[in-house]
This record gives sequence, C-alpha cells and structure tokens, in this order.
Amino acid sequence: MFFLNNGDGSYSLTSNGYALIAFILFAVLIAIAFLAGNNKKFSPRVLIFCSVSIALATVCSMINPFKLPMGGSVTVFSMLFVTIIGYWYGPVIGILGGAAYGLLQFIIDPYILSIPQVFVDYIFAFGALGISGFFSNKKHGLIIGYIVAIFGRYFFAVLSGVIFFGAYATDYGLGQFNALVYSLLYNITYIGAEGIITVVLLILPSVSQAFNFVKKQAIQTV
Repeated sequence: MFFLNNGDGSYSLTSNGYALIAFILFAVLIAIAFLAGNNKKFSPRVLIFCSVSIALATVCSMINPFKLPMGGSVTVFSMLFVTIIGYWYGPVIGILGGAAYGLLQFIIDPYILSIPQVFVDYIFAFGALGISGFFSNKKHGLIIGYIVAIFGRYFFAVLSGVIFFGAYATDYGLGQFNALVYSLLYNITYIGAEGIITVVLLILPSVSQAFNFVKKQAIQTV
C-alpha cells in the first residue's frame, strides 16, 4: 500500500506512501509549534522559524559540490540550518526539527531497503542534529552544539553503513569483515568535510553575531 518492490532489494514509495510521510511531516511541525508555545499554546513564530530553517537546509542540500556514489554528499551548510533549530529552542524541538528535515529528505530522495534502515538513515541521523539544543545556552553554544550534533549524525550514518551497507566494503578492498572501517571512512569524507568548512565559517565574529541576532528574534515571546 505504501511501498513498491523494485525487484533489486530496494523499495519505492507509492502515492499513498508519499501522502503518509507528508502527513507525518505536517504533524511533527504542528507538534513543534505547540511544544514551544507558553502553556502549550500554538506558537506561529516557532513554526515559521523552524519551517524556514528546514526549507533553507533543503535548498542547501541540493547544492552538492561533492556527492558519493552510495549516498551522502558535501552540501552548502545544510546541516547548519538544521542544528540552529536546537540552538534556538533546545534539544526536544531541535530533535523534532531534525526529524522533520529527515522526513522531507525522504520525500525528496527516498532510498528504502527496510523500515529500520529508513529510521536510521532519515529519522535518527537527521534527528541527531537537534542535540545541538543541549548547548543552546552555553558559551560558544552554536559552534559546540554544531560539532556535537554532526558527530551524532555521523554515529547513525556509520551504524547504517555497518548494518545495511556493509557488503559494499568489498568494493573498496576492505572485505566483508571490515564493514565498520568502511563505514567510518566513507561517512567521514562528506560529514567531516562539510563540518570543517562550517566551523571555519562560524568562527568568524560577524557570522557568530548574525546568528545570535537571529536567535533573539526566533525566541522572542516564546
């Protein structure tokens, strides 16, 4: 009803599948707006800021200077725009915002081997970017939160590589029993590269000040 077998071990979403994921994405965004509001009242400001961040992250994710054959790519600061949701509103909303972004990525470019693989690759990996929220009120919280968040995503990317894509280790001469080494190396190439570039950007005082200004606007009256 929701998935179509491609005959090569992978699946595609049916029209019902796309509709279901879109509904879940909408529900997550509405939940974010209620969770952020005072006394659990609906907060349009939070919904708008989170939606804009997710939209910017999605646009940036489509700009791929470097893309790997088995998934994963260096993008133009897409992870940053997801992590700032946690930086604004804390870990709960940050994780939900990351999961919403993951759902949108799943709608745009789904790759399905199994339900657990979908959760690890799209929900858990991108949701982990929201753990930046644990550092939202810390000194240099944006940079520290970003670094910790991308390590969270890296953890789930490596886990997925070991469990679901370990067989591809042989293509790189590593052998079936070195799936962990393969996954560690494969995923660090794109997550690490984008992470380094982004941290260099965030170190610039003008950039840091700009993000702090936007945060003040985002959390106003929340």
